[in-house]
Amino acid sequence: MSTRFTRRSMLAGMAALPALTLVGCESDRTTADPISTVDTLDFANRLRIPALAASSVAEDGLRVFRLSAVAGAAEFLPGTTTPTWGYTDGSYDAGYLGPTLRAARGEHVRVIVKNRLSETTTVHWHGMHLPARNDGGPHQPIAAGEQWQPDWSIDQQAATLWYHPHPHGETEFQVTRGLAGLFYIDDDTNPDLPHRYGIDDIPVILQDRAFDSRGQFSLRGRAVTGVLGDKILVNGTYDPYLPVSTSRVRLRILNASTARIYHLAFADNREFALIATDLGFLPTAQQTRRLLLSPAERAEIVVDLKPGERPVLRSIPWDLNMMLPLTNGAGGNDHLDLLQLRAEDSLAEGRRLPERLETPSAVALDHVAARRTFQLDGREINGQQMEMSRIDTVVGAGTTELWTVRNTHNQPHNFHVHGVAFQTVPPGSTAPDPQLGWKDTVLLAAGETVQLAITFPPYEDQLTPYMYHCHLMWHEDMGMMAQFTVVSPDQVDSAPRTLGVDHDHMAANHDHG
Repeated sequence: MSTRFTRRSMLAGMAALPALTLVGCESDRTTADPISTVDTLDFANRLRIPALAASSVAEDGLRVFRLSAVAGAAEFLPGTTTPTWGYTDGSYDAGYLGPTLRAARGEHVRVIVKNRLSETTTVHWHGMHLPARNDGGPHQPIAAGEQWQPDWSIDQQAATLWYHPHPHGETEFQVTRGLAGLFYIDDDTNPDLPHRYGIDDIPVILQDRAFDSRGQFSLRGRAVTGVLGDKILVNGTYDPYLPVSTSRVRLRILNASTARIYHLAFADNREFALIATDLGFLPTAQQTRRLLLSPAERAEIVVDLKPGERPVLRSIPWDLNMMLPLTNGAGGNDHLDLLQLRAEDSLAEGRRLPERLETPSAVALDHVAARRTFQLDGREINGQQMEMSRIDTVVGAGTTELWTVRNTHNQPHNFHVHGVAFQTVPPGSTAPDPQLGWKDTVLLAAGETVQLAITFPPYEDQLTPYMYHCHLMWHEDMGMMAQFTVVSPDQVDSAPRTLGVDHDHMAANHDHG
């Protein structure tokens, strides 16, 4: 794989140590000791698999989903009920998270979103290529009691996307309460991969949570990256195991934590095959033992199992080029048990992985329309914090640009661009490396620089922006975000740089303690 994986990898998983609970901690964790472990898990609870969302198809082929954002409750810890928010398609009572939406490339879809919460929210289709007015960012608010009906045609390769709220200044709070879900895009490529949802094709939504003495989610005790919880939920399940009935299982892993970075490995140090990143397949499966995922990043892996095996997926320490106290405070020395795979005594034989995977060609850099540089430092991008009325960047529809992103801070950040897929150009290279995958979010260690090759969408709109921002959610809430519009290439210089804005989500002003 790339040096990104080998440079930051550890040679072996560490044994779990006794827990240091953070419940009720009100101090900043910038120089705190590592948590050391979530718990010594006994994997007592069967992993919950999110339901597939119901949909209907009209005579003209339009596929319609219905989602409601509602308040609910769930039991994560034994004997403790936690107030939550979640999404439902109406077929069940929402408790936490939401159903998995699934549609095929070439379909036209509409999602009717009803906000049954007591405050404004949005629903952002993270990783989706669609017009800015349907993106679900801070400029598409859904007031309490109102609904929103975006529709678009799906025109991108098979991938694992997700949806979550994106109100300016309130994203961390609303995602922590439970608003998130997956959106699968299917196409007819790579049919030999495991593909039976919930059987050999398993969603794995990773979230860390801190609980106060009443069993409510706590946002106290911030690290340099945000709030780090001492309990890990997988698909909303604490202390989970997954029964496996096949010799080969595909895990679609989403880091849906607001701040925590996971360095994934199996406790027995086994290899697994990395087959896809955020927005699609690699050209060839990459055998590896380590995988680093920052918030919002996704990866698809295939794990081989023998009858009766019980391998444990863990997060082990990582190196992001920080001083030890900052690394501790960001969770970089934590040891976290996540999920046990529990193979049955007799397993159905899975298909062999293909030697090559079908994926689009690398971004061509023959005609680069612009080269731009973005500096991440503190809670700012290029020395500025987010301003809803300011357009920071204007790009030409269908053009390709090279973006150089520099993290000049002493802490990690990551960088997410709405509405596009990008590829990484390695240092010293003049072209993207396809084996690094198709991405929408990239992690930058302290002091690191990455170069991104981006081809922008065909959807022109001078007055509705997309976002680019750090996806450590506290950082974006604090203003580490900026806006770009996509216009006709001949209007890049003349397009507006300001907007008339009549909404501001900062007004909710929650007590996030």
